[in-house]
Amino acid sequence: MNANDEPEAADTDTPAPTRRLFWSALGVALGLLIVDQGTKWWAVTALGDSESIPVIGDFIRFWLVYNPGAAFSMGTGVTWIFTVFAGLAVVAIAWYAWRVRSAPWTYALGLLLGGATSHFGDRLLREPGFGRGHVVDFIDYSGFFVGNVADIGIFAGAVTIVVLSFMGIEATQDPQATAAESIPSHE
Repeated sequence: MNANDEPEAADTDTPAPTRRLFWSALGVALGLLIVDQGTKWWAVTALGDSESIPVIGDFIRFWLVYNPGAAFSMGTGVTWIFTVFAGLAVVAIAWYAWRVRSAPWTYALGLLLGGATSHFGDRLLREPGFGRGHVVDFIDYSGFFVGNVADIGIFAGAVTIVVLSFMGIEATQDPQATAAESIPSHE
């Protein structure tokens, strides 16, 4: 190796993740979890007996529903499967967030993690029993479907990931390396 050669990196394809970004993802997830569970608590205590509160006319209204299934109440007879999938999703998202080096990906994964964790908690701890709990939904979108704040976070995180992917921003992309690659070389 001469003076002009740079030392070889152990793994140039996947830079080491930044722990600060992981803690940021956990912070976003915790924030979403707290807001989602708080709004669900409000919905359970304030909305009862099929009470409906218009928010934006009939377009968006608050209406309490206990959902044993997935989106659009599919799979209502196999709630325990959604519990398993939610638990696996929480582990997989946290594992991936641990490796991320991109701030936008960090926040997107934090939203997914917060939403998945909140749904997992509902599945584990709500009635009718452990591992078979029903998710509290209360935001009715014109009768098309009823969701909650965790669903909004999951949707926003997923859309962000799609946009980042189309923009070519990789989750493990080193921001300094990207900036260095865009600087023209004068050789």
